[in-house]
Amino acid sequence: MQEEEQKPEQEQPETDVAADQPAADEAPAEPSASEAPDQPAADQAPAEQAPAPAQADQEPLTPKQARKLERSSFTGPAGPERTPADRDRERRDARSRKAAERRRWRAKRRERSDGAAPMTPEPAPEAPQASEARKVRRGIVVSAKPDKTITVRIDVMRSHPRYGKVVRNTSTLHAHDERNQATEGDVVRVVECRPLSRTKRWRLLEVVEKAR
Repeated sequence: MQEEEQKPEQEQPETDVAADQPAADEAPAEPSASEAPDQPAADQAPAEQAPAPAQADQEPLTPKQARKLERSSFTGPAGPERTPADRDRERRDARSRKAAERRRWRAKRRERSDGAAPMTPEPAPEAPQASEARKVRRGIVVSAKPDKTITVRIDVMRSHPRYGKVVRNTSTLHAHDERNQATEGDVVRVVECRPLSRTKRWRLLEVVEKAR
């Protein structure tokens, strides 16, 4: 009986040691378990932030947003404070300066267009008399069937003042031919005159080139 009582007393320290060992073994396992979930979270953060540059490329900034971003990234010294009146004065000055630049640019373009070759086939009109200024036109006779009347086609080519495109216009007029000199296909010059009939406001000045 004494031996049986001594055996449990000897086995108790072994169970205590065995119970202490798992506690020591489990202690370092807890920080490893706590570190494991942190790593995927760190890996997921860049993955979620990666599409941000792609969205920025797909949606370009508006001019207002670009100016705002430029002002926010400015690192230089701050300028003097301005009142609303100062800002309004600066805007007015800028507008007047731009208007002056536009006027100068238009004047230079007008000078270039005046110095270029004329786009219209009609020559410069003759010097009018001192008492009155009459228009002179050059065109081609398209019809000479009526007596003392010819139909003249006026072809005008000019450059558009703003867009620079060559614009072609065609008009016809009736001219008085007293001697029936002009025939169909002739190149003639007509001058403006008083009303001679319901449709005639021009008369034949000369035949420049006869039709072949």
